[in-house]
Amino acid sequence: MKIVVLSDTHLPKRKKGLPARLLDELMDVDLIIHAGDWQTIDVYHELRRNGRVEGVYGNVDDEEIIRLLPLKKIVEAGGFRFGIIHGHGKGKTTERRAIAAFKGENVDCIIFGHSHIPVMRYEGDLLIFNPGSPTDKRRQKFFSFGVISLSDKITAEHIYF
Repeated sequence: MKIVVLSDTHLPKRKKGLPARLLDELMDVDLIIHAGDWQTIDVYHELRRNGRVEGVYGNVDDEEIIRLLPLKKIVEAGGFRFGIIHGHGKGKTTERRAIAAFKGENVDCIIFGHSHIPVMRYEGDLLIFNPGSPTDKRRQKFFSFGVISLSDKITAEHIYF
């Protein structure tokens, strides 16, 4: 099973559309996870043309997205549980807020955004994953998103371009 993970697309504010490198990866996807800051509902509809989309809203999303999507959610795929949250808020780092949001929940991976900084690390068996941004790299060297492959384990990677 192949999952494309993205966050912080900020369309159309930062770019006019999704980049070709991301669109290529979406051609054979089983699931798309977006960790918030879509900016407009158009991004959701564009991604849905490629497959099943799961996501949450972020701190810059419009009312239409907020009505459609929750602040956080758990998605089951391939026998694994993914906690998804944007990660905005007060106190702690973005990563620490994301981890705290799923305290006591039985998840295999926490996916978050907000910082635009790619993260892939483990706390014990828990994968902590931020895909970065495919459209707004801020101070990062490259734009990025993630690809997660599921078999008997979770294999994650960042795609930098």
